Amino acid sequence: MSTPTKQQLSFEPPGPGPWELDPVHFPRPVTGYWAEMHPRAFSLGYGDFMAYYGLPLQTRLTAYPNGFSYGQMQPVAPDVFPERLQRAAEVFDRKVWRDQAKEWSEIRKPASVRAHREIQAIDPEQLTDDALAAYLRRCRDHHAAMVRQHMAFTGTAVIPPGDFLAHTREWTGLPAVKLLGLMRGASPISGGGSPEHSQLVAAYRSDTAARAALDADDEPGALLERLRREPTATGQALNDYLDFVGYRLLDGFDISGRYALELPDVLIRSICAAIDEAEEAADIDAQAAEIGSHVPEKHRAEYEALLAEARIGYRVRDERGVYSDIWASGLMRRAALAAGRRLAERGRLHDSEHFVFADIDEMCAMLAGSPTPTADTLAARLAYHKTYTAKDAPAHLGDDPMPPPDPSTLPPPMARLMAAVAIALGEMFASSHEEHEATVIRGLPASSGVREGIARRVAGPADFDSIRRGDVLLTESTTEAFNILLPLLTGIITDSGGALSHAAIVAREYGIPGVVGTRDATAQIPDGTRVRVDGDAGVVTVLE
Repeated sequence: MSTPTKQQLSFEPPGPGPWELDPVHFPRPVTGYWAEMHPRAFSLGYGDFMAYYGLPLQTRLTAYPNGFSYGQMQPVAPDVFPERLQRAAEVFDRKVWRDQAKEWSEIRKPASVRAHREIQAIDPEQLTDDALAAYLRRCRDHHAAMVRQHMAFTGTAVIPPGDFLAHTREWTGLPAVKLLGLMRGASPISGGGSPEHSQLVAAYRSDTAARAALDADDEPGALLERLRREPTATGQALNDYLDFVGYRLLDGFDISGRYALELPDVLIRSICAAIDEAEEAADIDAQAAEIGSHVPEKHRAEYEALLAEARIGYRVRDERGVYSDIWASGLMRRAALAAGRRLAERGRLHDSEHFVFADIDEMCAMLAGSPTPTADTLAARLAYHKTYTAKDAPAHLGDDPMPPPDPSTLPPPMARLMAAVAIALGEMFASSHEEHEATVIRGLPASSGVREGIARRVAGPADFDSIRRGDVLLTESTTEAFNILLPLLTGIITDSGGALSHAAIVAREYGIPGVVGTRDATAQIPDGTRVRVDGDAGVVTVLE
């Protein structure tokens, strides 16, 4: 089916009040499945976050007009405010994020992995139509629970780093990119690190014959399957790693993305790059001491304490996605593709992947024999998804955006909390307003360093095959899931997001320069162009 001509879209606000577009997490329109599943789970999790930290907001609503993500903050009811105020007074005195970080590491994360593996152990291809429909609903409910969990731990992920930034910028005047460089090493998962990854790299580095086998000129999917089943240390390590990452999305949150095993060639190249290239360790202690020298002596001990707390929270930032909904989304996609292949073989669909653009009720109805939605309808939804981006949607719908609460009107503990959240969210969603030049694209500094490479335009998972070792990723935005492919990259450039966006975090953790929030680098830099990425200045120079 041909791609439709892009037309001007008509937008109506999904409810009263102001609604703000989120182009960072959702640069393209979402599937009907996501638009049905996500809003309630997100709102519940966001409400959990607000209540845990005593913030004066009830939750954040989300809605998807024309498939684009819009959100709206909801204030807390007046009768609840005293309770929130009391909780806010405890946050910094008790350092409550430590309790949640411990709960995450010792309870939630292990339980999530067990739940993922239980669902992953079921082969959807072997189920009857009725059983597959029930399995789809099970995957959907699990996915929703993981979305809620992801959002419930938001405060721990953003408040300690935001509080660190608020104080340290005031004391030193240093830019966020330099201060956030001190977070490197605090979130190994952001750089693809895990026990499974470490064991994989170690096993292959000690077995040159096994490493050579990864370069075999076989079909990549078949090669991975053969090597993971070999009765050797490398075979076991590869199998364990693929069980851990195989069904995690490579980018994005929606089931329109692809999971790692769907792109075996990219996965193999990334594994080889990780084996062949030793990561350079950053001397965080020396960097912390250098930045500390800019802090007034009377605040030096406080600076060191805030840094330690920021690193505790920062670890949760990407883990809560990787171990929660990114894995769950991949499992939902695997089940949907199994159903799609079944229906495509029966002539019910033009392509099995079109099935992911049905909502959950449509999916189950189609397995039961429903003639709707038609094959043409689902194909048109895919074409729409590929045609439009968040640049085609207005930044705001409904009433004019309301300014954030004036911290000076709030009691000090709540004012400090709100300042930390505001700074963290500002650094998450910011974009540069500086003008570009003919060969100079200006964005926000995200990860220090200067490197050159070939810019590879990635508009979606299908473009991952174009990435080669030493390339610079050029895309609208990324998620923490992209960490699997980091060993291939020498730099990252995004249209959206700031110094605390996922693209910035993964670039810092792996030690490659990143420039984010350029607004339109994807339109300004042709695919295949050689560029220089200056992550300290926030500048991309087109070289040829």
